[in-house]
Amino acid sequence: MRILNYILLAVADIAGSRAFYTPLLGIEPVEASSTFLLYVLPNGIKLGLWIASEIEPAPRAAGGVEVTFSEENDAAVDTTFADWSGKASVLQRPTRMDFGYTFVVADPDGHRLRVFTPAARPR
Repeated sequence: MRILNYILLAVADIAGSRAFYTPLLGIEPVEASSTFLLYVLPNGIKLGLWIASEIEPAPRAAGGVEVTFSEENDAAVDTTFADWSGKASVLQRPTRMDFGYTFVVADPDGHRLRVFTPAARPR
């Protein structure tokens, strides 16, 4: 059985990415070098950040991926927005969409970070 447990993002600047992600995630990387960072999130999913020029085969470019984080409820989305909006470029303020309550920020490379709570499903 294959399990998705690792997301790798191409980035342009490791130091800039560390300065962005460490306070945003509230954790330190478990691995760090001049070309790579690895964060292990509380649920065990790994988030790797790798200098785009070092990746083989070469990616198209740094940026352009959306990573999604789920929260338990709307209040938790609002709390995360209050924290992250001071640390990242806001692309979408908290809003209700057909799939749930959500917002989106961008990292320094243009990767989109979406936070949401699912809409209540009709019974």
